[in-house]
Amino acid sequence: MDLIYFQQWVLKEYKIDLAAYKSNQLHRRILSLMSRVGVKTVEEYIKLLTSDPLQKQKFLDFITINVTEFFRNPEIFQELSNKIKSELNYNSGLKIWSAACSVGAEPYSLAMIVDDLSSRTNHRIVATDIDSTILQKAKNGEYVYSEIKNVSKQFLDKYFTVKDDKYCINSGIKKMVEFKKHDLILDNFESNFDLIVCRNVVIYFNADIKDKIYKKFSESLKKGGLLFVGATESIYNYKEYGFEKASTFIYKKV
Repeated sequence: MDLIYFQQWVLKEYKIDLAAYKSNQLHRRILSLMSRVGVKTVEEYIKLLTSDPLQKQKFLDFITINVTEFFRNPEIFQELSNKIKSELNYNSGLKIWSAACSVGAEPYSLAMIVDDLSSRTNHRIVATDIDSTILQKAKNGEYVYSEIKNVSKQFLDKYFTVKDDKYCINSGIKKMVEFKKHDLILDNFESNFDLIVCRNVVIYFNADIKDKIYKKFSESLKKGGLLFVGATESIYNYKEYGFEKASTFIYKKV
């Protein structure tokens, strides 16, 4: 398989830099996709992706790893809530970034946390992803039970309405979140964030790309700001990026 040629084609057509991913993992994922649709060469697969919008979307979903749910790892989210209370000035309005937000479960979870802490405060949550189709689903704010199963009854009653077996986020929470298309590898980062949440994404990148992203996260945070990562993503050299450990999966910019 000509992986280099395919990477160059994906970068040109979809603006996704596959060279940033761990090559063995990526190779397996692409071969698995090709096998599922019954194509044997890169050229055949490119022809299929070009001609079939459904297969194109399946490829983008598979590569960009759109697996998510509200309050993923609830006990760790509780720890984040505690740190927001103790470390951040939430009564003056927080600027939060949910990076690689997928279908919106994560930024809406964050919105519920900060709204519950200080409902009259003007918080701004920026939610970004590389996938435009996924961002549209996020803006719609409609979910099935498997996606909201970790939401407490208190938050379900307060922030959702149920319509035809769909759980719909209320308009107040929707207004707190601004969705944007963004590539963590290729695009510039905003600054002055109180909190950046990026979970279960950086783990798929190679060491050089991880290093660049963590440096840019640090630069994008205010002094005293927090970085919240996934349950399998400890940053062992966190001091190199100007962080101290605030908790197992939470780092504070010093």
